This record gives sequence, C-alpha cells and structure tokens, in this order.
Amino acid sequence: MAPETNSIEMFFFPFVGGGHQIPMIDAARVFASHGATSTILATPFHAIHFQNSIKHDQQSGLPITIHTFSAEIPDTDMSAGPFTDSSVLLEPLRQLLLRHPPDCIVIDMFHRWAPEIVDQLGIARLVFTGHGCFPRCVTENIKNHVALESLSSDSEPFVVPNLPDRIEMTRSQLPVFLRNPSLFPDRMRQLEEKSFGAVVNSFYDLEPAYADHVKKGKKAWIVGPVSLCNRTTEDKTHRGKPPTIDEQKCLNWLNSKKPNSVLYVSFGSLARLPPAQLKEIAYGLEASEQSFIWVVGNILNNLSENKENGSGNFLPEGFEQRMRETGKGLVLRGWAPQLLILEHVAIKGFMTHCGWNSTLEGVCAGVPMITWPLSAEQFSNEKLITEVLKIGVQVGSREWLMWNSEWKELVGREKVELAVRKLMVESVEAEEMRRRVKDIAGKARRAVEKGGTSYADAEALIQELKARRLASKD
Repeated sequence: MAPETNSIEMFFFPFVGGGHQIPMIDAARVFASHGATSTILATPFHAIHFQNSIKHDQQSGLPITIHTFSAEIPDTDMSAGPFTDSSVLLEPLRQLLLRHPPDCIVIDMFHRWAPEIVDQLGIARLVFTGHGCFPRCVTENIKNHVALESLSSDSEPFVVPNLPDRIEMTRSQLPVFLRNPSLFPDRMRQLEEKSFGAVVNSFYDLEPAYADHVKKGKKAWIVGPVSLCNRTTEDKTHRGKPPTIDEQKCLNWLNSKKPNSVLYVSFGSLARLPPAQLKEIAYGLEASEQSFIWVVGNILNNLSENKENGSGNFLPEGFEQRMRETGKGLVLRGWAPQLLILEHVAIKGFMTHCGWNSTLEGVCAGVPMITWPLSAEQFSNEKLITEVLKIGVQVGSREWLMWNSEWKELVGREKVELAVRKLMVESVEAEEMRRRVKDIAGKARRAVEKGGTSYADAEALIQELKARRLASKD
C-alpha cells in the first residue's frame, strides 16, 4: 500500500466556559501547526468568543476552521460549569460524524453523552481533561487507597499514598465526588478507560514522575503548555474572548510601575466570592503596601446581584479612590488579557485560585504565586506549586467549595497581607522561588519547540493516527 499523504483530520469538541474552552482551542491550534487539519466544533454563540483566536492562524495558512452546529446550548451562568447540559448537540454531532468522520475527535470530559456516539462509529476518541498529571495521580491514589470514612474529621490530615513526594491533604480540601462517590457515578473514568487515549495540557519537565505514571496507566500525549501558541500581542489580547476592559489603560498603568513591583490578583472566570471576602482581600492588599492589579470580574454568590449592584459596592468605602490617589492599586472588572498582564515586566507575583490554566500561565511567565484554591482540582494544584515545585506560598484557604456554595470560613485580611509580603518583599526565600519559576519557564518554552518533549508528543500522536488510518484500510 502506498504511504498516506493526506493530513490527519482532528475534531476538537470543547466544553462551554473559559477554563475548558480556551485550552482546547489552543490545543487545536497546536495540532494545526503540526500539519493536522483541525476543526473546532461549537455553537454559534460560543464560536463568537474564540473566532478571533484562530484568525491569525488562518491568515498564516494553517489548516484550522470552525464548524458551528445549528443547535444552541442555553446561555447560563457559567458558574454552573460542568452541570450545563450540552446534550442538545447529540444529534447534530452524530450527523456530522456520519457525513464527515475525522481520524479522531478530542472531547472535553464534561460532554458525558458524546463518547458513546463516537465509539459506535469507530472513530478514535481522545479525552481532554483540562488538568495536569499531578492532580490526576493524587485523585487516583485517594480513590484507590484512602478510606476517607475512617478519618476522625474533615480537618484531619492524611498522607496521599504511593506518590514520589510526601503530600498531606484533608477531607475538606477534596472535591465532592471524592468525598461522596456514591452521589457521582464514575462514568467519566469508565469512558476515559475505553478511549484511544488522553491529550494532556502540561509538559514533562514540570512534573516528570507524575507524567511517567500517567503514561504507564493509559496512552497519553503531553503537548503543553498549549497557551504558548499565543505568540503575538493580538493573540494574547483576544485569547478566549475579547477583553471587556480597556487593555491599553491596564498596560499604561503597568508601564508606569518599576520592573518586578506589582502583584497580579485574579480568581478565574468561575469563582464567586462573597462580599465579606472581597473586603478582607481589599484590606489585606492595602495593608501590604505593595502595588497590585486586581481583576475582580463577576465574583458574587448571586449573579443577578452582581449585575444589578456591581462588585464595587462591596469593596471597602473609599478603597478604590485611595488606590487611584496613591497609585498603589488598579481594580479591573470583566475579562482581562491575562497572558499580557502576567508577561509584563512590572509583574512580580500572582495571587491565583490555582486553576490549571492559570497555574501554567503563571509558570510560563516565570511568576511565583500566592495560592488560594477554591474548587475542582485546585487544592492538588496548590500542593504542586508550593510543596513540589516550591514556587509559591499558601494564603491559607482550607475548604473546597462548590462554585456557588456558601462560605463557612473567610481568609482574613491578616493572612492576605502576610502572604503578599512573603512573596513580594525581598527575602532569600522569595528570591529562590523566583529563580526556580524562571528556570521552569525556560523549560516550558523549550518543551514546545522542535526537539522538545511536548513537540515530540504532538508529532507522535499524529503519526499514531496515521498508522491507525493505514491499518483500517488494509
């Protein structure tokens, strides 16, 4: 048989919401840069948010496009995240795959209904989980080896077994599906076990022992950090969706600051912090006497309250005016160009919720972190940042929260101030964290270049898909 000359066709089916959608769009762009024909599947509403992200690639001649379904997912509060029902796309997806079967389809793990359709049609199905190897290992080992019901309380620490590093956690830091497995059938894990493999947004040198473990258990291709495909200012500005703030105002403010002098504060697109916690953050930042840029976004428990009142009403009286007058702080609301901010020479630290995308973006920018995990796998990510990589300090968050659940305990202003000073004020410990993260940032960039581990894994997946195509024609 003659060798196959046509490029591999890959479909990418992201879930709604920035934390899942953005990295899969980047992944599609990565594989297009390796010569695969990449098609992103989306509804018209969600395609609008990222069409500018691929425009430059298309103009450069890369084989990447968008297929829009005629159906539409209801536009809900994105704090619903994984509970958003996308099954209205079931029949449109089936018809598309029947008409035009690709060599593979990369599916977000939250499209729980989609794998059965893909598997019935014999198309190679790849899982995109949106997190790294370390949290995956932590979750698996707790599920398989820890009797959580034997712990005396939610705050009793236990050691996660069978890891290369000693990692202690408490039950209160674990996702609800680990604490109450009977409430959440293990369907996602079963579907992943039947898949062709997993595409992981990480890089080998970030978590080598954990990457080795993941690859032993199941086929996995570690191809990140995918955010590094955003090379131009325009790419970084429009990544995800157009910014809702004046990015020039933001950059002008940063340009007025000395190098390595500003703390960037952001809790991601899903976080909903109560008004009382907002005030504690504000008081702590002000007391630290460090310059900061704080992207507030929609962070109230009740979204309608947020739209009606604006989060500014819940900051301490006169806080923003004092920050403007002293030049110490800039408070922003809406969607901000995070990559541009993190890479700015003025940024010295990053207070983050430890979402995997933000974690990788902080690492790639060479910026040490203040960790404030809230939900998902973020407490595991905190352990990676502060205890394995040693490139961050903990603020003191102790309880895993559902996106809109009530907070039982606030992180006080004193803890906020202490963490900020520990990271931002010159010390041997702070300088060592900066040195480590700068070193890791260099490894991240080398990983995605030709000859790097992530570059090689992307190429290896394409070659494996080509071999699968040839075998199916024999």
